Amino acid sequence: MSNLHPAIQRVTDRVIERSRASRAAYLALMREEGDRHRDRNVALPCSNLAHGFAAAGEDKASIATMRGPNIGIITAYNDTISSHQPYAAYPPQMKIWAREVGATCQVAGATPAMCDGVTQGTDGMELSLFSRDVIALSTAVSLSHAMYDSVAHLGMCDKIVPGLLMGGLRFGWLPQLFISAGAMPTGIANKEKQRIRQLYAEGKATRAELLESESRSYHSPGVCTFYGTANSNLMMLEMMGLQMPGAAYINPGTPLRQALVRASTQRLAEIGRDGGDYRPLAECVDERSVVNAVVGLLATGGSTNHALHIPAFARAAGVLIDWDDMAELSRAVPLLVRAYPNGAKDVNQFQNAGGLGFVVRELLDAGLLHRDIMTTFGDDLGAFAQEPWLDDETLAWRDPGPSGDEEVLRPHSAPFQPEGGMVLVQGNLGRGCFKTSAVDPSRWTVEAPCRVFHTQKAVADAFAAGELERDVVVVVRFQGPRANGMPELHKLTPVLGVLQDRGFNVALVTDGRMSGASGKVPAAIHVSPEALGGGPLARLRDGDIVRLSAEDGTLGTTADLSLREDAPTPPSESGTGRELFAMFRHGADEAEKGGTAMLAMAGL
Repeated sequence: MSNLHPAIQRVTDRVIERSRASRAAYLALMREEGDRHRDRNVALPCSNLAHGFAAAGEDKASIATMRGPNIGIITAYNDTISSHQPYAAYPPQMKIWAREVGATCQVAGATPAMCDGVTQGTDGMELSLFSRDVIALSTAVSLSHAMYDSVAHLGMCDKIVPGLLMGGLRFGWLPQLFISAGAMPTGIANKEKQRIRQLYAEGKATRAELLESESRSYHSPGVCTFYGTANSNLMMLEMMGLQMPGAAYINPGTPLRQALVRASTQRLAEIGRDGGDYRPLAECVDERSVVNAVVGLLATGGSTNHALHIPAFARAAGVLIDWDDMAELSRAVPLLVRAYPNGAKDVNQFQNAGGLGFVVRELLDAGLLHRDIMTTFGDDLGAFAQEPWLDDETLAWRDPGPSGDEEVLRPHSAPFQPEGGMVLVQGNLGRGCFKTSAVDPSRWTVEAPCRVFHTQKAVADAFAAGELERDVVVVVRFQGPRANGMPELHKLTPVLGVLQDRGFNVALVTDGRMSGASGKVPAAIHVSPEALGGGPLARLRDGDIVRLSAEDGTLGTTADLSLREDAPTPPSESGTGRELFAMFRHGADEAEKGGTAMLAMAGL
């Protein structure tokens, strides 16, 4: 691409060079596996094959004789998660739409799908990050049946898309496509939801009032409307070309959503090995598409969780990318989107203003994305610089035009800020991520005495007791992958937000995660190395002066940590199944590599 920005090219070249051996090994394995599984009538003995289509009904003969491609469905359906509830209806519909083009569909298997919104602040949250590894393993188990010519992934939320990618990439000779169910319609204004949460944290609103507010926000099927990890997942899939263009946020239950699911199913029949347009996932996910995912994350102010997820799924494809790469990209990529919690508008308003088609078009025009990648649809990523619509009931795509609302979406020539939404901070306390897109620039630097905690509850108790009524850097440690599974610390946001609103300079430093909905309080998160096992956070003491600055990229203390011993490690907690995840905690690698046990233990 002739107009590619030099920083994008420089980072891509570095990732390619760093990944040379691992990527070559991955592609060699995919070619070998693809050849071995080319013909299921050869790969599977008759008894095995008969087991595989015994319940296929009218599709049995087609599957037995390989009359057409057989699409395997990996579903994350459950009806506890609002975003995944619509998936109940998808497989029966997809089977009908597959038959229209001479193909078949089978549900290959299901993955667990937990909702971080349900488990926030509870013991179950300590299973959240490692659920990504479980989802990847479940995907591998499902695809091990070797019955399929392509794969449809039904999943959208936090750990689910990265887990599906990690598992699916180990079967990368198969074409694979993600199918969104879309965003729920807009509920109450996000600022109102935030206001009630802070009132509750101050004891000025009742639980009944808080529940009523939350129920008016999370009110129907579909992805939550704030721009957190789930919606960042869907953005990332667009930037990599792994779903139908513009399919991310179209509301459930609409004719356009149904048309997109139908087109997705039939597209999977076209891009198989024998369809004349073979597009295996292993070739769609390469160094360039991974860089595109990071660029999209930065340009839209997306979830910090992807500082873990992108390195993790990239490793599954033999691609090695790190936070230095992300930081350099952030300095080159402007912020084009301010969707809540980075602004007042939600993803429906973002979509109505032009959505991801607008963002892709602007980034391509500015030379900030690789156009020439293999995608699931179209000649290149240019096909994703469009928005879907129904032209007399026929699915079509068109240019999104100018931004319909520059409070949420701007062109690259007039961005919200000239750099992306994430900064690498580092120093004698380690390396961490600072999400700048949600924080007022006047608060990008905080230097204050610290107060050290080991739990969210302890922070809340100290707040209630009036012990944090001052300039303070709140340190919450022993929250990394090896300590307790790296839970999100979302319940800290209202408490710290109240302190900030009272005029104090407040910051958070933690080796844990913050939600994709983390907002206005400056924070260094994912601090690595984590406190457990010798990370410097383990040697901080109350009152040490800590400096956190996104302006100069520093995270440090004036205290001499070399003379101190590590604080005692809190005991491992049992209950809610946490004891069953001990092997994941013991095997996990550092946050910058993705905080994954599965890939670390596999030597990837």
